[in-house]
Amino acid sequence: MDYLLPIFYFTIFPGFLFTAIVGLLANWVDRKVSAMVQWRVGPPWYQPAMDGAKLMGKEIIVPAGASKSIFLLAPILSLVAVTLSSTLILRAALSPGKGFGGDLIVIFYLLAIPSLSIILGGMASRNPLASIGAGREMKLILSYELPFILVLLVPIIKAGGTIRLGEIIAFQTAQGMIADQLSGIIALLAAILCMQAKLALPPFDIPEAETEIIAGPFTEYSGVALGVFNLSRAMSLFVGPAFLVVTLMGGIGSGPGSTLLGILKYVGLLVIIILIKNTNPRIRIDQAIRFFWGKVSIVAAIAVGLALLGW
Repeated sequence: MDYLLPIFYFTIFPGFLFTAIVGLLANWVDRKVSAMVQWRVGPPWYQPAMDGAKLMGKEIIVPAGASKSIFLLAPILSLVAVTLSSTLILRAALSPGKGFGGDLIVIFYLLAIPSLSIILGGMASRNPLASIGAGREMKLILSYELPFILVLLVPIIKAGGTIRLGEIIAFQTAQGMIADQLSGIIALLAAILCMQAKLALPPFDIPEAETEIIAGPFTEYSGVALGVFNLSRAMSLFVGPAFLVVTLMGGIGSGPGSTLLGILKYVGLLVIIILIKNTNPRIRIDQAIRFFWGKVSIVAAIAVGLALLGW
């Protein structure tokens, strides 16, 4: 029966079902906190699930001239990548010895796939506005990936050069979380900005930009395909901050007390991301590139230098 365990991990816990539920709750927290900031009541807790169910019952319309296979496979690819990322991150967090060598690098690439899926879907639709949004998404990836790589070097250096996520977590369990040190604090600040862009939240919601290009890469999506994209984005709202908790903030832990502390760390990061979203206007794509290649990359490089010095 051992061969059923990987299927269980991927589909139930800590994979698709668990991540989808927590992601939808995170989406509700996002909408609720945003409403509170704007002095509104906000939706009930089950609203994200109801919105998804409504889309699942609608027809998928594939635009004429679109590359149908790529157009329909893009949201599925995004969902699978997010699910795999969540499975690897939470398995390493709950059982540090269950990971494999280089899983940190694998997770890094998996986290980039949803953005690549958005680019593929937008380009495949052959819609001019979707193509503009996809082009912006491509430029945004090129801007934040450099500082994000530098940020990941900090826990790697601190943990003795390992690229195994479980060993980074074990190091923090023994020595304290990396974000307790100066290099870790600076790396965490840069990581939050990179994650804000990776999630395409304001001020880095440039690819979608409803007031400029309708819905960007999602303009031609409808029905189940749009629902899958929305679900994967909601799941990313859990997976992204959870990755930062695991790599820089000590992980989640297996005991009741440490697990509760890990949850509070995640909620704290989520609230910070939501507050940044609601208090900053959208910037231009050229401003985003200069910001990440300039200020954020310099800050991340300083964190790497401090980590090498043992700070």
